[in-house]
Amino acid sequence: MLNLQFHNQSQSIRTLSPLPKPFLHGNGPAFRPAQLRPSFKKAPKIGVGFSPSSNSIKAIFNLTAEKSTKVKAVISVKPIVSDPLAVEKLIGTLVLELVSAELDPETGKEKPTIKSRARRSLLTDDDGNLKYKTEFDVPSNFGEVGAILVEADQLTETYLKDIVLDGLRNGPVNIACDSWIQPKIVDKQKRIFFTNKSYLPSQTPNGLTRLRGEELNNLQGDGQGERKIHERIYDYDVYNDLGMPDSILKSDLGRPVLGGKEHPYPRRCRTGHPKSSKDPASESWSLSVYVPRDEAFSLLKTAQFSATGVYSALHAVIPFVESILRIGKDKGFPSLEAIDKLFNEGVELPPEIEKLPSWLKILPNFFKSIANTGKDILRFETPETLKRDKLFWLRDEEFGRETLAGLNPYGISAVADWPLKSTLDPETYGPTESAITKEFIEKEIGGSMTVEEAIKQKKLFIIDYHDALLPYVEKVRQIKDTTLYGSRTVFFLNPDGTLRPLAIELTRPPMDGKPQWKQVFTPSTGNSTESWLWRLAKAHVLAHDSGYHQLISHWLRTHCCVEPYVIATNRRLSAMHPINRLLKPHFRYTMEINALARKVLINADGIFETNFFPGKYCMEFSSVIYDKHWRFDNEGLPKDLIRRGIAVEDPKAPHGLKLNIEDYPYANDGLDLWDALKQWVTNYVNHYYPDPSLVESDEELQAWWTEIRTVGHADKKDEPWWPVLKTPQDLIEIITTIAWVASGHHAAVNFGQYLYGGYFPNRPTVARTNMPNEDQTKEEWKSFLEKPEAALLRCFPAQFQALTVMLVIDLLSTHSPDEEYLGKEMEPAWGDDPVIKAAFEEFNLKMQELERIIDDRNSNENLKNRTGAAIVPYELLKPFSEAGATGKGVPYSISI
Repeated sequence: MLNLQFHNQSQSIRTLSPLPKPFLHGNGPAFRPAQLRPSFKKAPKIGVGFSPSSNSIKAIFNLTAEKSTKVKAVISVKPIVSDPLAVEKLIGTLVLELVSAELDPETGKEKPTIKSRARRSLLTDDDGNLKYKTEFDVPSNFGEVGAILVEADQLTETYLKDIVLDGLRNGPVNIACDSWIQPKIVDKQKRIFFTNKSYLPSQTPNGLTRLRGEELNNLQGDGQGERKIHERIYDYDVYNDLGMPDSILKSDLGRPVLGGKEHPYPRRCRTGHPKSSKDPASESWSLSVYVPRDEAFSLLKTAQFSATGVYSALHAVIPFVESILRIGKDKGFPSLEAIDKLFNEGVELPPEIEKLPSWLKILPNFFKSIANTGKDILRFETPETLKRDKLFWLRDEEFGRETLAGLNPYGISAVADWPLKSTLDPETYGPTESAITKEFIEKEIGGSMTVEEAIKQKKLFIIDYHDALLPYVEKVRQIKDTTLYGSRTVFFLNPDGTLRPLAIELTRPPMDGKPQWKQVFTPSTGNSTESWLWRLAKAHVLAHDSGYHQLISHWLRTHCCVEPYVIATNRRLSAMHPINRLLKPHFRYTMEINALARKVLINADGIFETNFFPGKYCMEFSSVIYDKHWRFDNEGLPKDLIRRGIAVEDPKAPHGLKLNIEDYPYANDGLDLWDALKQWVTNYVNHYYPDPSLVESDEELQAWWTEIRTVGHADKKDEPWWPVLKTPQDLIEIITTIAWVASGHHAAVNFGQYLYGGYFPNRPTVARTNMPNEDQTKEEWKSFLEKPEAALLRCFPAQFQALTVMLVIDLLSTHSPDEEYLGKEMEPAWGDDPVIKAAFEEFNLKMQELERIIDDRNSNENLKNRTGAAIVPYELLKPFSEAGATGKGVPYSISI
């Protein structure tokens, strides 16, 4: 894990003003070899504060001079620098055609294009981009140029960065492309690139109407055949590629299809792989995973975090850990000191480590050299939480604090009713009423108030996984070295704003001829046995929360549910549509990282199944939660807080909400971020939709929203809670929700993984043994009493599981060098419109101000969930960061 210092970019700016009220309502290898990718950054962004000269870039320009105009074109191409022969392969030419935005006034037809052939220059720019050049003779009556057609007459694919046209009265024109161009021997279709000016469908210049529709048709495909690696087709399919039913190594790797009546689920990108011979409903397993070509990682990301690099790392983690441990996969740690050695002494790497692939370079800080012996060791970087307090993971105060300022701030809810009851069938799962009684709670809070008073005053909170987990207990317990309970954890809100855990209830349903078993555990102030039972119960609850975090708060609610938005946006919104251009940064790399996850993380016998509860039922479990609990209208932050009873509407309060837990770092920072994001979206949408009727009459926009609801989330298509899309306000709320999930929500649950989970006793990912007082034998109970620490260690993940997860979560919570942070740099098309440029500059200032506000909060001694002895400040929603596993930074998109 890299510990790099962040250079603070915040500055003292006016107070961040909240809105009056927030939103309430193919064939071939999938992971292409690194040498097939160029090394590059994305098309250059426009730095905030830049004031263009009178030669400002224009998106559509006028050519009405009295005679022909000589226009020069310079095309920037990214070289494939990892391939020594790449530049030599680019020996052909690029054929460009200028397209007029106007129809011929005499014929009413499209004007003939103006064609020219561009050849490579010997020059490169400061970023090493290759330059192609050509000239056009543009007649005086050609009119405005609205698009450029491009054809590659060469031998290899080319990454086209941009095209600059010079020689016009208004100065140079930059057309951002950022796309792969295939040789015409591979793809005969000419590529269409529109200029940077955005148009609603009804406003499309007549000369571009046909091309606008043609480009959308090209991206939609026909839903037939297997997709090829070079294609740019976006289509939908169910998750029928997670299992390996045809495996000859293991017989139990078939998995249910996710998506449909039996297992409702969002849709993924269609690949068209052949069907399994044993299970015709599933695709046959393959290392090849198609994603549309332009969804691939950029090459600067490829240098360290490419699909090839990340896939290689994740795929090699398991054999790597096996090789260095040389012990059985089920062997636990013998002592807490043995866990500590991972950070201070490390594990010596065997000689054969040199045979492993170069993915090890992705995690250079883990590997140290022993100077006096020349041997290498694997030594984990100590998480900041452990650096500050070696016993942080044992403290109940930290347990309560991390529910508000940790890795899964979505688990906590207010207790609304008493007594606590299950909604499951008592005939199957036993009595419904919780064993956490009124007497338990009132005893733990010292008789200061009754349970009814505590509920009314919003003092009681709960993490309730009882009904979600209980149906899986019997199945999960059949997996070797794995156990499960239904669980409830109740907290009390102290006067200083911190949460104090009061009770944990663990429940086993009737099974194996035994009746339901349930037990309540409470923190003990003096009884040693009760204290150790409490620690064991807490380990079980933390394992439940870790799995729920990874499968639901993280995978399902961000990665999985966003993919249909990406597909629909590309299929239904033209590249010149303003909403496409608004959403594009929020979708960067999401489809490729999801495709990677289907191969090594969420697949049968993959990293999630082998290291997190509920084992092989991981994805089936996420389908159940999607079916019962996911609602688009609750995915925005304000509605989520209200749904969980954490906030109530209050027009007089900041953000239009009153928090029932005032010191809730995730909610405090998140609402500031939400409001700034919503204001940016509001300014953008109102600019392009000044007349409310334009929203309902926008056929592309309406097709987009319909497809998201009825195809992308087809199993929810008949739900009454879907927002309507008739007014700009409807659109603002929908776009803000999508953008929030891709940025703030994902950042809050992803980039703190190593910070809070790197020392795994703080967040064990699985519990391996039952509680010692469940159906105890005399010998088991005696063993627990004599060596309770050994019982806790046996419950923790095995060494193999712990090291695997530690390596994986560091990789997945690391910012790449080319990360694009929310509100930091504007897209070229935004900068071409003065109104949008000014709105973005305001957004950027608010992001800078939020940095300062968060720093101020983290130094406020009255905020006990952010400050205090050994407390790690909450920075997960600070907008900006440097590269590495920094525990801060909010990228636009789900890119890792």
